[in-house]
Amino acid sequence: MTPQVLITRPLPDKVIAQAMTRFSLTLREDTTPMTQAECIAALHGYDAVLPTLGDPFTAQVFAEAHAPRCQMLANFGVGYNHIDVVAAKAAGIAVTNTPGAVTEATADIALMLMLMTARRAGEGERLVRAGGWQGWHPTQMLGTHMSGKSLGVIGMGRIGKAIARRAHHGFGMQVRFYNRSEVADPGVPAQQVPLSEALGAEFVVLAVPGGPATRHLINAEALAAMSPDAFLINIARGDVVDETALIAALQGGKIAGAGLDVYEQEPKLPDALRQLENVTLLPHLGTAALEVRESMGLMAVANLVAHFDGAPLPNPV
Repeated sequence: MTPQVLITRPLPDKVIAQAMTRFSLTLREDTTPMTQAECIAALHGYDAVLPTLGDPFTAQVFAEAHAPRCQMLANFGVGYNHIDVVAAKAAGIAVTNTPGAVTEATADIALMLMLMTARRAGEGERLVRAGGWQGWHPTQMLGTHMSGKSLGVIGMGRIGKAIARRAHHGFGMQVRFYNRSEVADPGVPAQQVPLSEALGAEFVVLAVPGGPATRHLINAEALAAMSPDAFLINIARGDVVDETALIAALQGGKIAGAGLDVYEQEPKLPDALRQLENVTLLPHLGTAALEVRESMGLMAVANLVAHFDGAPLPNPV
């Protein structure tokens, strides 16, 4: 019998077409995350689910979904902090993700946020669109030159290394990084340092995975370790940063600015954050390129195919 698979959010046509060659699909058209009740129903109603960011497959969901029919969660995305993997495995459900496919695109967004924030690009565009630009003059909207500055990468995995590579080769930046485990080959000239020292760089980029171990890693104490002329960039997960502490640091001039692609309560943002001019705010665009989203989806489908073929999973969590 053909396995029945739920895809929880609209995906590119190429991905759907590929999945249809092997599975009987149910396509959820809603673009917002599922509710816990929907997750419980999905575990009973399908042989596998292809979920993504925000779909709350929590420990409570697995506890309430007694004897689930579902055999696998083929997550669309490298991050899986919305899935309680321990609880899933205890329920006999395999979990996979899509690493690799997101690396280069996410690193691109990090560099874009660095440039936009340092050179005040968002602020400048708002000025032009509002009709407030009075023409060029020598001291207009002076920002910070990025080339040759120091970069602190927090989390030196695939994405952290890709960011460091762009910063070093493209901008001549001096790279230091913090990582919980030793990194034998960062890929570029770089020094592994304690967190406090990495936070002392002129640009600090967060590239750690989400989850309890990194929640509020960047808190008031961490922000106090940064320089008043430094910029914080987050392309990791929103709850890595204590947004209340970040807002206070930005309002008080404790740091120069921030570039954010992710938020603690996505898609909700504090009004105080939106009102700050020294922050670049993007709507989670990290992997938002068609070819990247296609690659992610095809990788998720390949994980499903392997499972139902009884083959080793390409990307087990």
